Amino acid sequence: MRKAQLLQGNQACAMAAIDAGVRFYAGYPITPSTEIAEFMAENLPKVGGKFIQMEDEIAGMAAILGAALTGVKAITATSGPGFSLKQENIGFAAMTEIPCVIVNVQRLGPSTGGPTAPAQGDVMQARWGTHGDHPVIALSPASVLESYDITVQAINFSEKFRVPVIVLLDEVIGHMREKVILPSPEELTLIERKRTNLPPAEYKPYEADSTRIPAIADFGTGYRWHVTGLFHDENGNPSGKADTIHKQATRLLTKLDPYLEEITLYKSYCTEDADYLLISFGCTARSAAEAVDMARSKGYKVGLLQLQTIWPFPEQLVKEFCTGKKAVIVPELNAGQLRGEVQKVITNQTLSGVNKINGDLITPEEIVMKIKEVAGQC
Repeated sequence: MRKAQLLQGNQACAMAAIDAGVRFYAGYPITPSTEIAEFMAENLPKVGGKFIQMEDEIAGMAAILGAALTGVKAITATSGPGFSLKQENIGFAAMTEIPCVIVNVQRLGPSTGGPTAPAQGDVMQARWGTHGDHPVIALSPASVLESYDITVQAINFSEKFRVPVIVLLDEVIGHMREKVILPSPEELTLIERKRTNLPPAEYKPYEADSTRIPAIADFGTGYRWHVTGLFHDENGNPSGKADTIHKQATRLLTKLDPYLEEITLYKSYCTEDADYLLISFGCTARSAAEAVDMARSKGYKVGLLQLQTIWPFPEQLVKEFCTGKKAVIVPELNAGQLRGEVQKVITNQTLSGVNKINGDLITPEEIVMKIKEVAGQC
């Protein structure tokens, strides 16, 4: 273990990336994610890595995809407007199955909105920001230490499943400082992408075995294969045949299904005897945890399910935690994006939200007020 440090969430995220083996960063500075770029610019060269500031966010996303195709673990970071600009190339990464990690330190939107104001309004954009049906993983930390741990997990998931992974930080978690004791790099369990052991003449870049994940061949190692955003066959050749498209699209959309339990990360607090359940994530989960203690001191049996995995949405987990509860409350710094997903999986529970879209945080007191209101109706 390392010595105790006082770190920002953004710094912990960048440290995790380097510890997990990331050796390429490309991006464009934007509040409130810029500290990640600054840290990588200073520290990547010390471990033999490369940092490049591109002309815009579109180019930054394209650059990490090119680096990833050579076998390098690659990452970029951005916020609101920059995340919007990256969407076309995120779709390209999903279609071509290029491992990559995108950190989105959320801020108040839409448009340039509030650059220094906290928000959690990119939940749906993380899932559906790029067009078409596509696979994606999105993870969200609620502390500086979780920023480190979840970034390591994001890199591992991306390498293992060949899918873009989004780390949904927010302005509060990105900029707050906490005392943390981080593991040393040697203590981490790291996953490397599955590489082909076939000779170049026999290699099919999109031929998947029972794992549903094709083996990859790094560019520059003697393998030449076609990378295209068009639907393609197992050789990577573009195809307009309905059966070829159906086969590829179905595999892309289902390739994470056997691994949902592994991908689903969460924490729970005081849920064993709870009559009322809070479901939250990111910075708002901190207010929710405090609200649990405040409500219990007033005689309300309340518990918290903190989601660290947002996408794929953990339907079975949410259903299990909601079973037997009188009511479910979802506090989030948006107009109800996560609550809509919860609504799809609960049965007969009352469902309410605590929402803000003005740049202010949701306080524990506001959540307790909602608990009292809901309890009076149950």
